[in-house]
Amino acid sequence: MAKLLVTGGAGFIGSNFVHYVTSHTDHHVTVLDSLTYAGNRASLEGIPESRLRFVQGDITDATLVDELTADADAVVHYAAESHNDNSLHDPRPFLDTNIIGTYTLLEAARRHETRFHHISTDEVYGDLELDDPERFTESTPYNPSSPYSSTKAGSDLLVRAWVRSFGVQATISNCSNNYGPHQHVEKFIPRQITNVIRGVRPKLYGTGENVRDWIHADDHSSAVLTILDRGVIGETYLIGADGEKNNREVVELILELMGQDAGAYDLVTDRPGHDLRYAIDSTKLRTELGWAPSYGRFEDGLAATIEWYRAHEDWWAPSKDGVEAFYASKGQ
Repeated sequence: MAKLLVTGGAGFIGSNFVHYVTSHTDHHVTVLDSLTYAGNRASLEGIPESRLRFVQGDITDATLVDELTADADAVVHYAAESHNDNSLHDPRPFLDTNIIGTYTLLEAARRHETRFHHISTDEVYGDLELDDPERFTESTPYNPSSPYSSTKAGSDLLVRAWVRSFGVQATISNCSNNYGPHQHVEKFIPRQITNVIRGVRPKLYGTGENVRDWIHADDHSSAVLTILDRGVIGETYLIGADGEKNNREVVELILELMGQDAGAYDLVTDRPGHDLRYAIDSTKLRTELGWAPSYGRFEDGLAATIEWYRAHEDWWAPSKDGVEAFYASKGQ
């Protein structure tokens, strides 16, 4: 049995990973999470107490991080400030968590010679033109366009430097847009789903032509576990499930799956610097490590996600009104 330290394990993608690991392995997991608005202790409910230890704390706390890393066989680093709009309003927390926090974890991994896997995003590569047939690969140059993606790019580069300069046993993965259970209602897909549940018309930025490459959080989790087990130290792997959809298609599909008219949504002002298109080429991960997604069709994963939000209003309702008030203040 391995002992994993999962940072940000009460957040959306991190909590899904913890559920996946405890369901598919006999690993023990320690979660380190500061429980900002995006973290929710309830997202870890149902995991046996014998398999999970929860520690509330900050990844910039060097003493705490060192103590927890010393007792771990591997660190899986999900913790991040990750909301683009928030980074435009106040970039400082993104620098603290994504840069200083990653540095603090890398130093602990270096001291204790602990295996380290760093979770990143395809947004570090910037965006692609809507009519561009290309997709991001591991060799695509970085071209971040927001404070959020810039700090994630910086944290990626720190990991690469600590591998080369200090021999830290680390790998990196850059993933496309995740969806699934336990995602905060400020995010695109759960915001639209929960609006429909409440009888509110979904909101769509601009004309809805921006394209994202979607992957279910369970498939992201299985890919990370594959990399942790079989990935080559120092390598980067892109994780994607061939789920390219423009935002209009996603909203219309949500409405159809929920029994509504596909055109029952409103257009709102586009957000500043809205990237046009992300698209992941996960050939390296699939061919070298033998990974494949379990949700072959985006529609199937989306239907399962809708059912989760229908069944767990007690989880998302407490934050819904505040999120909608914030967006309403911006005309969105």
